[in-house]
Amino acid sequence: MTTFIVPSFDEEPWPSLGGPICDLIEERAVFGPGSLKGEPARLDDEKRAAIWKAYEVYPRGHELAGRRRFRRVRISWRKGTAKTEFGGWVAFVELHSEGPVRFDGWDADGNPVGRPVRDPYIPLLATTQEQVMELAYGVLYTVCTEGPDADLFDSSLERIIRLGERGADGKAVPLAGSPNARDGARTTFQYYDETHRLNSPTALSAYEAMEANLPKRPLDDPWSLGTTTAGEPGKGSVAEKDKDEAELISKGEVDEPELFYFHREAGTHDPTTGKEYDLSVMADRIEAIREASGPSVAAWSDLRGIAKQWDRPRADPRYLERTWLNRWTQAEAQAFDARRWKDELAKVGATIPRRVRRKVTLGFDGSRWKDTTGLVVTDIETGLQQKFGLWVPDYADESPDGTPEVRVHEVNEGVDEAFKVFDVVRMYLDPAQGWDEQGATWAGKYGPKKVLFFYTDSRNLRRTAEMCRSYAGAIKAGEVTNDGDEDLASHIANAQKREIKMVDDEGQPLWVMSKERHDSLNKIDLAMAGGLSWQARLDAIASGVSTASSYFYTASTTRRR
Repeated sequence: MTTFIVPSFDEEPWPSLGGPICDLIEERAVFGPGSLKGEPARLDDEKRAAIWKAYEVYPRGHELAGRRRFRRVRISWRKGTAKTEFGGWVAFVELHSEGPVRFDGWDADGNPVGRPVRDPYIPLLATTQEQVMELAYGVLYTVCTEGPDADLFDSSLERIIRLGERGADGKAVPLAGSPNARDGARTTFQYYDETHRLNSPTALSAYEAMEANLPKRPLDDPWSLGTTTAGEPGKGSVAEKDKDEAELISKGEVDEPELFYFHREAGTHDPTTGKEYDLSVMADRIEAIREASGPSVAAWSDLRGIAKQWDRPRADPRYLERTWLNRWTQAEAQAFDARRWKDELAKVGATIPRRVRRKVTLGFDGSRWKDTTGLVVTDIETGLQQKFGLWVPDYADESPDGTPEVRVHEVNEGVDEAFKVFDVVRMYLDPAQGWDEQGATWAGKYGPKKVLFFYTDSRNLRRTAEMCRSYAGAIKAGEVTNDGDEDLASHIANAQKREIKMVDDEGQPLWVMSKERHDSLNKIDLAMAGGLSWQARLDAIASGVSTASSYFYTASTTRRR
């Protein structure tokens, strides 16, 4: 059974408030919307263990005795494991007037004793307004309106208030955007459902704001809980950031970690037989799903029904692998292998030497309005790529109709700098979206054989598809590397495949990179610029340009520059 647990379980368990909390959940909570709605809550062994870990406190004699061990708890389970119920139930005991969720001394046997939170404030983050009642808030609402303690709460779709002797005595609220400073300052517990979905700039901003508010009520030992299914690698989601931090903790690179992380997935081999799973075989899929489920969840899951989803026409096997086997694999819709780009092809600290006339190619893509504009440079000799510029529209520089606009003079300076410090052999640029006139100016300045238009829309669809395929192939083969730039990695991860009504010479369908949707906030301009720069390199080499440097330099020369 494959699990990743950070910190790993201790030989001697830490003191915890978890036991009484589990008891309260099963005595007073109910299931939320779904087939079991309104029935008494039931915690399986794994969920009990997760609650025990979440409520561990420092032992007697420690300088922090009684304080929470973990300020942040993150759980990664496969799809369909009642993660949302779990989050809603924890929010319920945190809100409850009898919830023993904060340390209140030691009993005669040396065990910690809990008390309720005074005036709790509990935000539950949803990615959109439409998801509010579908996620943990919907569970909490059901518990507080249909459970045995409904008279202790005043519940609505906008907030759930805990009632006390003097009226309102704490509340929980759903959030579908950034919390304001006033609300966030009162946080005692907060919950995030499906953190792999929290990858847009707005969602990430909301998350960071909420996490920053945790230390503001130190007397109430505030904390946060997040649950998720494995996400798509390279997306930069909250779930991926949590996973990366857990890996650093496991390597001993974080002092006094405040994160507890639990992840369960299907391994590559059957733990009983040692045989590698073949996901084209039904029996192997069933066993892989069983492993990803864990014993408790597997006991009541329809493993065969889940496994049959692989046999549906046009099924996305990587999506199914990610959601049902809880593996961090990319969906088939992703244009490029973002994990390989980030984990295997990134040479952090590497750089293309400047001011020594290094032979390079450039790729340029973007929009003067609303969208970003990017410039990527590729070293002809090594295939190393670097972001040379990323420009974001600024509301201070608006077009006549009030649309935010990229500062053209800054882009000009960036392109001029690239031609100044490198021997630019070829530059491919997409002139659409406002860059046609400027592109013509660059061609006149640096030569029409060096600066070439490369439309990536319907005017040049087949060539664009061939460029995208070449770039994907270079990433797969490891021919292209990068310097670890996070913006470039993010744009690579955001690029999606969009099939076009064309096939190659062998009858295989062609595709071009695109956003996940037209209005998506997840940008891909650097990915397109990277592809253009790579294609410029290939075409330059094919035209006879040597891959050898036009100068001789040593490692020390590179460091000095």
